[in-house]
Amino acid sequence: MKEFAITIKAHNKPGVLRDITEMMAKCGINISYTHLFVEKDETASVYMELEDVKDIETLAHNILTHGKVDDVITHRSLGEIYGKRIIIIGGGAQVAMVAQGAITEADRHNIRGERISVDTIPLVGEQELAEAVSAVARLPRIGALVLAGSLMGGKISDAIEDIKEEHDVIVISLNMPGSVTEKADLVITDPVQAGVMAVMAIADTALFDIKKLERGSFRTIIMVLMSLLIFQRQFSLQCLRCRHFLQFSVPLQVPLEHPQLKYFLPCWYSSDWAYLLFRHYFLP
Repeated sequence: MKEFAITIKAHNKPGVLRDITEMMAKCGINISYTHLFVEKDETASVYMELEDVKDIETLAHNILTHGKVDDVITHRSLGEIYGKRIIIIGGGAQVAMVAQGAITEADRHNIRGERISVDTIPLVGEQELAEAVSAVARLPRIGALVLAGSLMGGKISDAIEDIKEEHDVIVISLNMPGSVTEKADLVITDPVQAGVMAVMAIADTALFDIKKLERGSFRTIIMVLMSLLIFQRQFSLQCLRCRHFLQFSVPLQVPLEHPQLKYFLPCWYSSDWAYLLFRHYFLP
């Protein structure tokens, strides 16, 4: 269903909004989203996204006939302009690194026609973080929430449970002490990678499918420790369940007999073998 967006500039007086919405209701128009605020000159600005509009130009003309309306502007919706949103909440240093990964990956998808935007807020304190997480449920177009910190739990975990029950939002957490890692859909150690995975999880132009990941595999079974020895051109991964180190070299030589190999998630910026392994186990 095609969606139209309009911005109405009107006098900040009681009853103006009622008259406008009543006019729309009589025309069978549904308001799917609205946002109202008062500008510096005391002019009321009302943004609306509308459905079931037969003639947007006629609607704009009819609204302008109201004596308290100064202007009506039609434009594309915020969903078409800003697209899906990723919210990053937590400590400043971790938030910055997650944002780096998310913005870098979003750029690749937005170039191909996707629209993904990244919002951040650095916060400290259990109450402040819990309020920020709860407020995500009141924001439009949220695709993913990334919790980037060193210690989170308590009220923050409760807030995650609440928004996951009522909203279809993906929650990604950095690997940290606290109970938030038990509530998240995905737990990642590297903050840059967490940002990348958040974008891949919500992008229509990505092949990544978060539903193919077994719940808890990153949270309670495996943590990836990767090191690149430049001169030897070798990589190593450690499985925290059996403490076994896997050695890789270039060209690709993967020891597929390791029972927990499917849980390994190499860093997104590593070499060709890592991409091949990631594609084999995690992409459709």
